[in-house]
Amino acid sequence: MPKRLDSLTSLRFFAAFAVFAHHFTGLGGKTGFGRSPALFPFSGIGGHGVTFFFVLSGFLMMWVFKPREHPMVFYWRRIGRIWPVHLVVLPLAIYAFYIAAKQEIDWPSVIASVFLVQAWFPGVEPTLPGNPVTWTLSVELLFYALFPLAARIAVRMRTRWLAVTTGIALFGMYAVNWIADANLEPAMARWVMRHPLVYLPEFLLGMTVAMALKRGWRLPLRPIVPIAGLGLWTYLYFQERWDFSDFVEHQMEFAMRPVVGILSALIMLSFVQREINGHRGVLNNKLLIMLGLWSYSFYLVHHSISRLATYEFGRMPDNNAVIFTLIGMAVVINALCWALFHFVEEPAERWWRKHTPKRWLNRSGETGGSALPPAPRPAPETQTQPASV
Repeated sequence: MPKRLDSLTSLRFFAAFAVFAHHFTGLGGKTGFGRSPALFPFSGIGGHGVTFFFVLSGFLMMWVFKPREHPMVFYWRRIGRIWPVHLVVLPLAIYAFYIAAKQEIDWPSVIASVFLVQAWFPGVEPTLPGNPVTWTLSVELLFYALFPLAARIAVRMRTRWLAVTTGIALFGMYAVNWIADANLEPAMARWVMRHPLVYLPEFLLGMTVAMALKRGWRLPLRPIVPIAGLGLWTYLYFQERWDFSDFVEHQMEFAMRPVVGILSALIMLSFVQREINGHRGVLNNKLLIMLGLWSYSFYLVHHSISRLATYEFGRMPDNNAVIFTLIGMAVVINALCWALFHFVEEPAERWWRKHTPKRWLNRSGETGGSALPPAPRPAPETQTQPASV
């Protein structure tokens, strides 16, 4: 199985761009830099690009999982992956969302965002403190904490039971959204539905799909099918759900994240299967791969730059010409992200990996010394040959 999956790297860019389009067009009233009737309200689905990232995290971590790797090596490398550029970008966000906006800084909340634990607490001010988009990293932090244990459990489970567990968890996610909306005050319900624990099923979904593929499971599926499914769901949710009964409308709201999670997993599955089979398509284009590599920086800076542009130039008229502004702003942000990737993100991660404590590497069997004994030969289902589900 190839460790590098270029198609998923490219898909990261589209997910990050979807989140950017969501923030660019705004949520309601006069928020956002400009709104195109051709995009809005459908651009609202871009906010769920984070669901794609949560599923992708589970997939990629499981795809490259090393059973003999010391958990502390995993934690150490995740720190080097996410924190350096997060800390470098944070001052820009503080300026955009506090200083330029003339908002009072609640320092405990900002400090919580520095350590990426802001989504864990209901009393932070504002709701998304520091760099607002990093609430998703606060969710990822839980995934990282649990993954070494969760992965070791997953490799011992049969594929069918992994799938059943994932299905139950996704239903639980839907149920929590329903129960929170029905029984809690709106502010508390929003916090519950954004809590890291609620997103665990999406991470588990990614892990399950990766584990099934590594064991040889395949699903005849062309990428156009789940992509069309996502388009249809987007149309129904943003254009037609008001014509349904109140009950159906609310159920679509509660089911949004599980549905988008499943569609995201199917999109990943369809492209990865093609890449495993040697098919090189548009997602293997070098430019898209580079944009995917820069997508983490793009995600971290896009909202701040969009907000600063709104302060400086005011909102644009709501017409389709704003699409050209959206594209132009994306080009400018990507130019900045090229610099962030090459001068901050990549060298910082390389330096951090180089300084992984040797005692953990030795215990992982990655260098000489007291390496773990050879791992036992896996059972047939845990190998990469076709296996029953």
